Amino acid sequence: MSRPILAVTMGDPAGVGPEICLQLLANEEVRGLAVPVVFGDARLLARCARQTGLPAPRRILSEIEWPEKFGSLDEPAVLDLFGFDADGFEPGRVSARTGAAGFRYVNKAIEAALAGQVAAVATAPLNKEALHAAGITYPGHTEMFAEKMAAERSCMTFFSEEMICSLVTVHIGYQDVVPALSTRRIQDVIELTHDAVRRVKGRAPRIAVCGLNPHAGEHGLFGRGEEESVIAPAITAARAAGMQVEGPLPPDTAFIAAKRRAVDAYVCMYHDQALIPLKALAFDTAVNTTLGLPVPRTSVDHGTACDIAWQGRASGRSLVEAVKLAARMTVP
Repeated sequence: MSRPILAVTMGDPAGVGPEICLQLLANEEVRGLAVPVVFGDARLLARCARQTGLPAPRRILSEIEWPEKFGSLDEPAVLDLFGFDADGFEPGRVSARTGAAGFRYVNKAIEAALAGQVAAVATAPLNKEALHAAGITYPGHTEMFAEKMAAERSCMTFFSEEMICSLVTVHIGYQDVVPALSTRRIQDVIELTHDAVRRVKGRAPRIAVCGLNPHAGEHGLFGRGEEESVIAPAITAARAAGMQVEGPLPPDTAFIAAKRRAVDAYVCMYHDQALIPLKALAFDTAVNTTLGLPVPRTSVDHGTACDIAWQGRASGRSLVEAVKLAARMTVP
């Protein structure tokens, strides 16, 4: 069975992205599942390897070589997107230049995916402050991929052994959550989650949908009836389509151990409703995905961690898990 070729974006140069990519390239478990190609800067990775003591990349491709070589790759490689001054910046300090570079790596990976050159994309972290300094206004990877891949509908979902969570709203403030909720949006997220989890687990999943307000609204006592008027109709529609869905559940008890054992995935109304329990249980192993795209996209579930960047202290476990999941998701 041939191994899929996967693009792995290097992330913001000033963060931990370069060193976790170096760890990935040397990981024997990943080599048995896929052929990862880091979309980044070869000189910068070489500098990071010297500074951290990690193995330097062995196979480097130029942009000119890539269109001819990608189909025959059988070992991990770096696609050298030359253009960033690898010696003229300070690791750990984000800037407009590092934000622009990280964004370029993502764009090139998306182009390769749409051209059929890679089977999936896994991303190392970007820094939102650096992106905005560079004039790039996307809130994050999810929105970049959804727009550039012209996804009709998409959602952010986190996979881990402990729990799987999908988000109805993502990078917006709390005051903007309620206006962003709609029955159609919640139904879309339920359907995307159902299809993805069924593909990964090989069976129809059981899905729990969280309420928005404390105690899931307590029958209208808290909030403005969002559970009854917006969330419940989406659950009813999903059940009518043959899906196993329950809710709206009170968020404060939805994630207890007994409930996690009884369901396969959660649909959460806003970012921290999902991410607080997920990161408490699976910070090093959870994988961020964007569902609804024409090719699988996965990512680490942590940020650029500039406070420990380029010190050889960062764990590459989440990126390894992201690549492993991406490889699994390429199987029809």
